[in-house]
Amino acid sequence: MSAWLDNVSSLKAKLGLLVVASVVTAVLLTLLGSAADVPALLVLPVSVALALGVTQLLAAGMVAPLRRMTEVSRAMARGDYTGRVRTSATDEVGQLAAAFNRMAEDLATVDRERRDLIATVSHELRTPLTAMTALLENLADEVVPADPEHLGAALEEAQRLGRLVEDLLQLSRLEAGVVDLDRQDVALRALVEDSVAQVRAAGSAGAVAIDVDDDLVVAGDPARLRQLLVNVVDNAARHAPAETSVRVAAGSTDGSWWLEVVDAGGGVAPEDRERVFERFGTDGAGGTGLGLAVARWVAQLHGGTLRFLDPETGHGARLRLEVPGDAGRTAPAAAPSAVQGPSAPASTPAAPPAPAATSSPVVAAAPQSGLDGLFGRFWPDRGGPHGLRTVAAAAVAGLVAGIALSFTAVGITWTLVALTCGAAALATARRRREPWTLLCAVLAVLLVLPMTLLDAWWVQMLGLVVAAAVFLCGVTGARTMPGILLSGIAWPLASLRGLPWFGRSLRLAGTGSRTPAVVRTTAWSLLGLGVFGTIFASANPVFGSWVDQLVPNLTFNDLVGRAFLACFGFAATLGAAYLALNPADVEVLGGRRPSALANRFEWLVPVLVVDAVFIAFIAAQARALVGGRDYIETTTGLTYADYVHQGFGQLTLATALTVLVVWIAARRAGDDAADRRWLLGSLGLLCVLTLLVVASALRGMSVYQDAYGFTTLRLFVDVFEGWLGFVVLAIMVAGVARRGAWLPRIALVSGAVALVGLAAINPEAWVAGRNLDRYDATGKLDLSYLQTLSADAAPVIAERLPADVARCVLSDLPYETMTSEVLDDPRAWNLSRSRAEDALTRVGLEPGPSPAGPVSVGLGPECSGAWAAYDE
Repeated sequence: MSAWLDNVSSLKAKLGLLVVASVVTAVLLTLLGSAADVPALLVLPVSVALALGVTQLLAAGMVAPLRRMTEVSRAMARGDYTGRVRTSATDEVGQLAAAFNRMAEDLATVDRERRDLIATVSHELRTPLTAMTALLENLADEVVPADPEHLGAALEEAQRLGRLVEDLLQLSRLEAGVVDLDRQDVALRALVEDSVAQVRAAGSAGAVAIDVDDDLVVAGDPARLRQLLVNVVDNAARHAPAETSVRVAAGSTDGSWWLEVVDAGGGVAPEDRERVFERFGTDGAGGTGLGLAVARWVAQLHGGTLRFLDPETGHGARLRLEVPGDAGRTAPAAAPSAVQGPSAPASTPAAPPAPAATSSPVVAAAPQSGLDGLFGRFWPDRGGPHGLRTVAAAAVAGLVAGIALSFTAVGITWTLVALTCGAAALATARRRREPWTLLCAVLAVLLVLPMTLLDAWWVQMLGLVVAAAVFLCGVTGARTMPGILLSGIAWPLASLRGLPWFGRSLRLAGTGSRTPAVVRTTAWSLLGLGVFGTIFASANPVFGSWVDQLVPNLTFNDLVGRAFLACFGFAATLGAAYLALNPADVEVLGGRRPSALANRFEWLVPVLVVDAVFIAFIAAQARALVGGRDYIETTTGLTYADYVHQGFGQLTLATALTVLVVWIAARRAGDDAADRRWLLGSLGLLCVLTLLVVASALRGMSVYQDAYGFTTLRLFVDVFEGWLGFVVLAIMVAGVARRGAWLPRIALVSGAVALVGLAAINPEAWVAGRNLDRYDATGKLDLSYLQTLSADAAPVIAERLPADVARCVLSDLPYETMTSEVLDDPRAWNLSRSRAEDALTRVGLEPGPSPAGPVSVGLGPECSGAWAAYDE
């Protein structure tokens, strides 16, 4: 789909369209959700997630060439020059990709010529060395006589090797970069004669005819021009047939001068006249093929050209050098790089060549993308595998949520959706085989079961939240309190951090991408199904009845609401799955420990002061315990039950703050033996005193409950205070064993287990039972409070109270989840509601059609009398 923007030739315009598409998507979804009465808490995250999805969908093709350039560049750093960037974009990025491809081709040519150099030089050096070695061995072994013939052969091989070395030296000078010319007036005929004599001295030249005026003087570097003449004359002499001569002619015209070397050899085919100036392997007479390349380089240094022309006689070779008259005033030219073609303009100086690569190239560090820079080392992109299956599993989880989740009440489908989402994320978890992750997954499963087993909303929601927290800590491997907190924050951030991975998983752009084809196929298929299905359903009643059975009868609001729910489930599952596949480094802060305080008293004195306060409080509690009820009532004016209940919340807060004091002191204390002893003594005393405070708080709450009855809030704070006491006890054990690193995980697991245990006893049914036990013992019962309990308590109330009293209590029970609409919805099935329905039937009640309450069957005025007999 990103290919739609390829014809836009401006990157700014593309970014503008991208912003417009994202904003329009978010606005339309918000309006649609508002029109369908979808809750804002569901519309907002779905709108943001889909806007980000549209951004990723359209932006993937825009940045795909840049990502490909990065990949190809890294491959080039490793020596692989075969990669190319393929894009149909016409904007600045597309133009950059085209230039990048041209550069890659040039670098590939450089690399190929370098390889050719190694192969050619190895071959050329081996041949004369092998011949010379064999000949010298024969001479040393006296296999052949040391006569002038054999010594001359050895000398010839040595001279051949010398010429090869000289060519290589010239090549090294060519690769050295910019060369300064020593320009001066040169008598061209004398220079030609000296060059011919040099070639003849090497034994290569036959007859050479020189047709150059004696008074022809040119501007140039005599050494470089001699280098050119020696190479071209030697090349012509080696190709010229025996008993023929090589002709060297020169002249000048309007300040410019030219020079030609003509031989009667086989000549050069027109299609090869540029290729012969390439390095290596182009000389068919046994040379290295470097001579003509060096000669052209010298010509370009002088601002001239060197090329083959058609011979005037129709056969042989005609090589012409032309130097313009203003060449003497041009800047010094650089040596032609290996990628410069022979057809480069003669007047254009070659650019300096790039430095030769070393044997161990250094690969540059990969540049950080925008999201990498944003998340830093907290959440690096580890380049994990593409997760198309993960995306598909998240899509299935979202579809299950949209189709199966009940809108009427929390029930079995909520547990099913939670398990489906968790399974999709766990299947891709990097740590899915670690015991910690498996333990957290098991606890998460137990914590979502109350949505099917219980009706108390606070237990259901608390279990769901804690299940998510425990599961996230499991897949991220959190070990510290900061790590546990960052695990929860990382889940919503995954919708942003996982965008690049999401694009790679769907292959939204690049070669081989099939996503656009799949999207088009799905869209056209759904359109065909809808159009023709509707036509045939209206044309044939039988076919229409089949369609009615297959297609659910959804209203507009239901359809939109379920679509939003499916998108939310998909995004939430995908975020958790990405977090599990590429866990954030949630311990980025956990490993930091502040430096120890310079003075021991800085941390010890505050701890001892807290110890003193705790001792004073325990003393007061002991005095009240010894004095009994009379002392308490005389001193405070409160009943004993009110006295023990009054400070329960404060004691719970003090217990929680004690854990914080222990954590801070342990981090700021020194690590020597004396500091450890003081730390164990002062904090150990504080923990013991805290346990006494916990015991006092639990005893006080027990007394208060015996006096005034049980409630779910009192039960919950009892469990919470008991959990804090267990954490304090674990701190004591960990301090003695010096295993403090395990404390955060112990606290997390123990808290989850405590919540599972609380759900296992069915707290609202348990509270109802304890209140009825209290009635049996004291004759006191708060019927008004029983009416505030959920359907969990209905079976206990129906079983323990007389039928008329139970009917009075249950008739006013809050029945938001006990309407006939809820009970008839199989997706909202719940064990507690099912048992409550049976309990209502036993006492002569049945659920009503609305949350106003059940319909009474035979309920008369006797309710007031029964109420007066039982209510406190």
